[in-house]
Amino acid sequence: MTQMQQALQGRITPEMQEVAKEEGIDPDILCQRIAEGAVIIPANRHHRGLRPMGIGYGLRTKVNANVGTSLDYPDMEKEVEKAKEAAKAGADTIMDLSTGGDIGKTRAAILNATPLPLGTVPIYQAAIEAMERHGGITEMQEDELFEVIERQAKGGVDFITVHCGVTLETINRLKVQGRVTDIVSRGGAFLNCWMVRNNRENPLYLNYDRLLRIAAEHDVTLSLGDGLRPGCLADATDRAQIQELIILGELVDRAWAAGVQVMVEGPGHVPLDQIEANIKLQKRLCRGAPFYVLGPLVTDIAPGYDHITAAIGGALAAAAGADYICYVTPSEHLGLPTVEEVREGVIAARIAGHAADLVKGIPGAWAWDQEMAKERKALHWERQIELSIDPEKAGRYRKERRSSGEDTCTMCGEFCAMKLTSQIR
Repeated sequence: MTQMQQALQGRITPEMQEVAKEEGIDPDILCQRIAEGAVIIPANRHHRGLRPMGIGYGLRTKVNANVGTSLDYPDMEKEVEKAKEAAKAGADTIMDLSTGGDIGKTRAAILNATPLPLGTVPIYQAAIEAMERHGGITEMQEDELFEVIERQAKGGVDFITVHCGVTLETINRLKVQGRVTDIVSRGGAFLNCWMVRNNRENPLYLNYDRLLRIAAEHDVTLSLGDGLRPGCLADATDRAQIQELIILGELVDRAWAAGVQVMVEGPGHVPLDQIEANIKLQKRLCRGAPFYVLGPLVTDIAPGYDHITAAIGGALAAAAGADYICYVTPSEHLGLPTVEEVREGVIAARIAGHAADLVKGIPGAWAWDQEMAKERKALHWERQIELSIDPEKAGRYRKERRSSGEDTCTMCGEFCAMKLTSQIR
């Protein structure tokens, strides 16, 4: 049985117990939210050594880190190193987006590298195998796609991104309206090419019940991907994006009816003034299912700094009700990230999530900030570093720029406002 099916029967699983303890909430309340579909615990029954993670209403905003090989850089060991660094930096989940080298072997290595839930995008592997087997992505057979999904499910993958809302109808709506950047989702583009070439409906949509059976058998959580997400501000909140979201909302209902855990993925590039509306619209159309946002990036002009543009958008999105943030690294739009860039992306997304948790009243969020404020007032530097979101970096800065006075920093020295005020009082 899936976590949702057990929750519907009022059974509190060991995974629910662990998540409830971690989040500081009553297990019965968590169980009820899972039964309602407002919370998910991606936990494939084949994933040994998994550290369960809850995503959804009333829980801490979670952060995902993407890793994975490419055709240009098929180095499996490097991606495993990135996964470990992401976990060390505080990522809550890992996604393997590999498209190069031995994809199956790489996925297994990443799965075993950390205890975090692992996600994938099965169309990637199916497309690459179709190229190797038939000479082109558009020659992929429907059964081959579902065979990859089942193979990954049996291998312990906890959640999969499936672009079920990229249909002939939504693609036609995209053509009629037009876009600046067209389709920027890799999975969405693969399916679009296949559908246009074969003049057939998206197999993930047409055979959704088959997908649900696989997900239910292995308790794989579906992440309904936004294959028509906007790739620039000018394309945000257009007809194609909203049409896809309407379809995803209907597919959420069908997943719940099958006892399958499900979340919905959100847009990538959105102006500041449209973010809240996007979140509320998703929550309304998808009946409160957990929302997973890819940024959103709030400007298109910052290559090299897109971890910042994404953190700004992520904070606003999470404050408005998004539950899960996909990190963006400084090298987004430019190339595969380094290990250090992975770390920067995770920390930036965690800052965004925590800023939102303060607004949402998540248990423990305010206490963390208040303790930091007290230690800052007391000029307790070591404790400040321990409390920081990135103690490694904070400690390095403090060591490199130590003041002549042990209780001050090199910014103000003896003119430290907190020190002077304390002395007078």
